[in-house]
Amino acid sequence: MRDISFDKMYRETPLSGIPWNSETPPMALIELVVNETVRPCRAIDLGCGAGNYAIYLASRGFEVTGVDSSPAVIGIAQENARKRGVSCRFVVADLLGDLPEVQDTFGFAYDWALLHHIYPEDRKRYVKNVCRLLDPGALYLSVAFSETDTLLGGSGKYRTTPNGAILYFSSEAEMRDLLSPHFVIRDLRTIEMIGKFGLYQAVYVLSERR
Repeated sequence: MRDISFDKMYRETPLSGIPWNSETPPMALIELVVNETVRPCRAIDLGCGAGNYAIYLASRGFEVTGVDSSPAVIGIAQENARKRGVSCRFVVADLLGDLPEVQDTFGFAYDWALLHHIYPEDRKRYVKNVCRLLDPGALYLSVAFSETDTLLGGSGKYRTTPNGAILYFSSEAEMRDLLSPHFVIRDLRTIEMIGKFGLYQAVYVLSERR
């Protein structure tokens, strides 16, 4: 996650101008909750941004910790939770670091539109961190841009977005290989992810910690 300064973006750009910020939780997350695939438990939102999805889960009975590297957006998330009258814990931390800020373990973890900011050389370390944060049998949801996507333009595995971010576009096979050492894959497919500028192709993976 070295391509842009997220903290600078959150300090200088209104949330309405942040491409990935959405107050509406994604349907893929809602379905897991409504279908009771994931039931209220301690949950962690990895790369929580303004806290919108953490707040949704908290409103459904989850005990949620949101983690982001940007102090600016963690402040925004705390204020959003206060305004909506829900209790969440938000923490500034480097998801590629040792994460001393997070001592709990969790029954559910998810990252939404985060992993395409993490390059292949850092992904094994990231997944080990996710695994360490989870209880045995806990579920982990990850959704990130697919190499089949065309909406953002460009080609190849690394593509530059209009805001200057250099993203890595994954294949389903890559995601299986990345997660299989630590997780049992329960659902792996390419889905349409709703964004501010249209529908993106994204790799959806729901897995269970070994």
